[in-house]
Amino acid sequence: MTDKTNGGWYFGWNIVAAATLLTLLTVGLRMSIGPFFVPMATSLGFSRSELASIVAVGMLFYGAGMPLAGYLAGRYSTRFVLLTGTAIVIASVLWTVVARTPLALLLSFGVLMSLGLAFTGQVALTPVISRWFTRQRGMALFLVSSGSMAGIAVLTPLFSFAIRTIGWQNTMLAFAAVFTVVTVPAALFIIRDDAPEHTDLLPGQIAAAPAKAAPVLSLTLGQAVRTRPFWKVAAGLFACGFSMNLLGTHGVPMLMDHGFDASTSAFGIGLIGIVAIFGTQMLARVADKLPRKNILATIYFVRGLGFFALMLVGTHVQLYSAAAIGGLVWAGSVALSSAIIADVYGVRLVGVLYGYAYMVHQVGATISSWLGGWGYERYGTHWVAFGAAGVLLLLAAAISLRLPVKGFTLTAPQPAAAR
Repeated sequence: MTDKTNGGWYFGWNIVAAATLLTLLTVGLRMSIGPFFVPMATSLGFSRSELASIVAVGMLFYGAGMPLAGYLAGRYSTRFVLLTGTAIVIASVLWTVVARTPLALLLSFGVLMSLGLAFTGQVALTPVISRWFTRQRGMALFLVSSGSMAGIAVLTPLFSFAIRTIGWQNTMLAFAAVFTVVTVPAALFIIRDDAPEHTDLLPGQIAAAPAKAAPVLSLTLGQAVRTRPFWKVAAGLFACGFSMNLLGTHGVPMLMDHGFDASTSAFGIGLIGIVAIFGTQMLARVADKLPRKNILATIYFVRGLGFFALMLVGTHVQLYSAAAIGGLVWAGSVALSSAIIADVYGVRLVGVLYGYAYMVHQVGATISSWLGGWGYERYGTHWVAFGAAGVLLLLAAAISLRLPVKGFTLTAPQPAAAR
């Protein structure tokens, strides 16, 4: 393998490229259910509430599959998890296109597909990226995270066109074929768990490293999940999941209720995702140069203000300005959270810990889906859910500022800090 520290191309960037493409596909399908929603409900004869409940269950299983994917990647290998996840996705698609009852669709589309996508998504890939990168870990994880926004931006219109052309069943079968063609070669030939000894460190950084490293406190998983930094990261991801899913599910209806037409409302929300692709690239440039906790706090703070702004906008210019500013920080929290977990707890536990933290993210997503509808029906206003999102994000910003820059797990034991 040619190593960049010796003047060549660092193979870790090949892994980043493959992981970004896999994230585009997995998150793109999970977060681009909208085009499938009405055609599936109509052809199967399901009510919207029935199908919405199946999607909500899928969100929970998607989150529940994350720590399992992280555990299996550490226990066996990333290749094993990716190939297993691909097999599950193929089986779930084949079952979904022939499902005719709510129970069959719940098990195939809601449960099985969600687990398969969790096994082939960002959480399964975060440990291998963290092992291959030290100096540029933040940038590498940000680039992978950009695949999420690209997936939503690319697959949503592509799915809409394909469904109108060949139907939702054939569209899903075509996705499974493309998914297999991408995932299997990536797992077999690109994704490698064993990183070089000094990862992406420069020769000067390697030479400056101390001859004998300080003793490392190796926490067990149970000890790690009882520490404060883990729950601070998880609290931030709860606010992240709550806000992102709320905007994706109820953002357009909220803007329409405030007087914007359907096209303007959809473009306003879509603009956030478009700008987020470029915002992620910008944040990647500073992720390894500034304290990650400060960047994460800024992201949550600006996003929180953005939710209040969206409730107050009254003109097209105000809407598009708020959407563009919000998009700059829309996708950074997930990448930074995984990088912080790796900084604090080391790469050995990053997969399963990030999986558990992301499960909290999905709990927030599920709650906001319900609260957005209930709050409006009960009180006649979107301020209940959107105001709650803004407050949660501001609290997440304050909590993030109290995260450690480096973990107590990386130095000598400090029992008081671990409690």
